[in-house]
Amino acid sequence: MPARILVAYSTRKGSTAEIARAIGDELQSAGHTVDVAGMKEITTLGEYDAVIIGAPVYKGKVVDVKKFVDKHQDALSTLRLAAFTTGIAPISDDPKAVTDCLDSLHAALEPLQPLASTMFAGKLDPGKLSFFEKRIWKMVKGPEGDFRDWGTIAAWAREVAVKMGI
Repeated sequence: MPARILVAYSTRKGSTAEIARAIGDELQSAGHTVDVAGMKEITTLGEYDAVIIGAPVYKGKVVDVKKFVDKHQDALSTLRLAAFTTGIAPISDDPKAVTDCLDSLHAALEPLQPLASTMFAGKLDPGKLSFFEKRIWKMVKGPEGDFRDWGTIAAWAREVAVKMGI
């Protein structure tokens, strides 16, 4: 039976919004009714069967998730929930980087427990960085480019629908 799903996201440079839209498109192609919206735009969750929350990681913390959860905790506690985060950690040489980012995501979601969660590699476009961010990124020799794997993102969306029972 088709479900009504909200993909709520936070984004700073646009990459997480694009991933949220890709997840929404995949779920919609499976017959579900899907809304994709920025967390700050969302006022109510009453009409949804499930919510997927997505946010980038900056400086080791997920962006805006805690505020969203605090604002909508009562409604979220009655809905099927999944979450994802985005960033450069999946392409890092540090094997603990993704785990640390997912721990940050789960901490921001507390006391809620998502049925599924993951981290996707993101995109780093130097043209979207501030002067200060560019300087720091060059100093740490951070990678630049689009590291998103659209096939993996689509597969996760399909997997989440199954885990949510929708």
